[in-house]
Amino acid sequence: MLITNLETVPGQRVVKHLGLAQGSSVRAKHIGRDIMASLKNIFGGELKGYTELLQESREEALERMSAQAASIGANAVLNIRFSTSTIAQGAAEIFAYGTAVVLEPVDP
Repeated sequence: MLITNLETVPGQRVVKHLGLAQGSSVRAKHIGRDIMASLKNIFGGELKGYTELLQESREEALERMSAQAASIGANAVLNIRFSTSTIAQGAAEIFAYGTAVVLEPVDP
């Protein structure tokens, strides 16, 4: 599955537009990460626990979006975007979405 934030792919053409593909992941903060984050807020520095949490969430949202696109027959998702939102105190959603399409090589 090709996933890109481009609207077109060089050397490929869209032969079928299948609509929106989406995937999301909702994660809650971990008390151990909160303690370390509190210390970092005092002394400064990267909040590595949160960085890892968000990276895992992005990967899961992309996997879910890809699975949804594949289930409707797509071989690519174009123009992908990410969105985040707070669901509840201490929990956030990462939402990945794009256009599910069927691509094929352009004839030379």
